[in-house]
Amino acid sequence: MANTGTAHQPATGGRLASLDVMRGIIMILLCGESCMVYESIKHVDRSKPMGGLINQFFHHPWHGLHFWDLVQPAFMFMAGVAMYISYSRKLAKGSSWSDNLGHILLRSLKLFICGVGLHCVYAGKPVWELWNVLTQLSFTTIVAYLIINRSFAWQLIFSVALLILTEVLYRTILMPGFDQPFVESHNFGSYVDTLLMGKINSDGWVTINCIPTAAHTIWGVLAGKLLISDRSISYKIKALIIAGLIALAIGFGLDWSGITPIIKRISTSSFAFASAGWVLLMLAFVYWFVDIKQNKKYAWIATVVGMNAIFIYLFFETVGMQWVNGAVSIFSGQMLHLFLGVPAGIAAVVSALTTWVAEWGLCYWLYKRGIFFKL
Repeated sequence: MANTGTAHQPATGGRLASLDVMRGIIMILLCGESCMVYESIKHVDRSKPMGGLINQFFHHPWHGLHFWDLVQPAFMFMAGVAMYISYSRKLAKGSSWSDNLGHILLRSLKLFICGVGLHCVYAGKPVWELWNVLTQLSFTTIVAYLIINRSFAWQLIFSVALLILTEVLYRTILMPGFDQPFVESHNFGSYVDTLLMGKINSDGWVTINCIPTAAHTIWGVLAGKLLISDRSISYKIKALIIAGLIALAIGFGLDWSGITPIIKRISTSSFAFASAGWVLLMLAFVYWFVDIKQNKKYAWIATVVGMNAIFIYLFFETVGMQWVNGAVSIFSGQMLHLFLGVPAGIAAVVSALTTWVAEWGLCYWLYKRGIFFKL
């Protein structure tokens, strides 16, 4: 590894290739979920070790951490990285913070509308629900942008203050029926949902996750600032790794000591730290592997999805789940089951994998034609 100099930039538009690769990996994983890949595999083999491995692609029921619990924090984190890099380019072209504020507010409004709209699609009727990742991102984007020009220390302290605020709210505002801070459906977050939406989520998710997870987007901004800075390559890698290890130590330390349990569904402070720690280590590796070592031969597999992230997310959550999954299944798994006698469980896996590849193919088609959807 070189000791000086900045990261190599990819050929296309001066972008950080690692950013598009990591974002693409996140979106490919999410696409796999909507195509029922993990669900179909889980139903084929529930035994260990396969059963235990596939469980990592589902959220932990409550107190604990699965691999899948890292996807949403990574999504929020990478949004912060991308926002800072985009902002820095606009500054270089003569735009100011206030010039860009209108764009950020409009984009956040679009994200919010899309998030609420997705819940309507899920329900098959108009509903008012705020649990979608896009509605959360609409809030965290504004918060992160409002302090984007502050110093590293100021932003870090502010992000930690958001986590402390969350701790205080959960521990001190104890309403009847919602007076158990870390018990599913009986905590402050669920109480707030009764005020905002007149209902609580049956799986324990809460709207005010947007407060602690704003830390993920702010930390993404700080990582983006680091990655495009004039610091040496070795400094950037070490900083990401050290920050990741510290975050892991804090997160798991809070959990193991019994102070605050790691709970993804209400985004406890321990979860925020632990998940960010893993994401920072992942980013350090992808940045080193792709941008520094220039291992880009197969990077396009993820990049074609990463460069249309919001579009493909909306597509596979709507058209994909409502129509594509079933249509592809007819001409893949169902035919194998009907004409070749392939067991139904295996046929379902084939259908899911075929749909997964088909939706990736759509992203490839858009990429090759230079079609990129932006909010």
